[in-house]
Formats: sequence, C-alpha cells, structure tokens
Amino acid sequence: MRPRRQFTTEYKKECIDLIMVHGYTIKKASETMDVGMSSLIRWLRQYRQELKGVTPVGAKALTEDQRKIQELEAKVRQLEREKEILKKASAFFAMEMNNDVKLRKS
Repeated sequence: MRPRRQFTTEYKKECIDLIMVHGYTIKKASETMDVGMSSLIRWLRQYRQELKGVTPVGAKALTEDQRKIQELEAKVRQLEREKEILKKASAFFAMEMNNDVKLRKS
C-alpha cells in the first residue's frame, strides 16, 4: 500500500491547470502528474466551487480569492477570541474595583 502523500496547493493548481487550461483529460492529467483520479476529481470539483464563490470548509483554498477569504475568516475568529478574553478580564477587574470600594467604605 502506498503511503498517503501530501500535495501543496500549488501542485494541486498545476494539476487543475492541465485540465482547465491545457485541455488534458482527467485520466491523462492523473497519469502525467502521478495523482489518483479521485483526488484530481475532488480538487477539480473544489476549484469549480471556489470559482462560484464557495469557500471550502476543511480544505485549503485553491484560488487566490478564496485563500484570502480563509485568511480573513481565521483573523476574525482570532479577534473574536481575543474580544471574549478582554470582556472577561474587564468584568473581573470591574468586580475587583467594586469589592475594593466596598471594603474602603466599611
């Protein structure tokens, strides 16, 4: 059994270009690039979806626009996490300040 190979986004795009740009059949591109046909079909399907504006979930984007969208979505998630941490910290310090004021009045 062949060990599972990892392919770069650039390599996948090169495989897709053989079909989309150079007119290779899926079988011929598969043989030329030494990639399984099922992988190539999956990449091609993903690429076509990305061209329609669909951002892939669980896979690295193949088109530049979708890669930028994935990067921005990751940045938004990071900022949301940071915002939640700041909200909790603010609430904690507000409570502490309240407790200090109460202790001083006693």
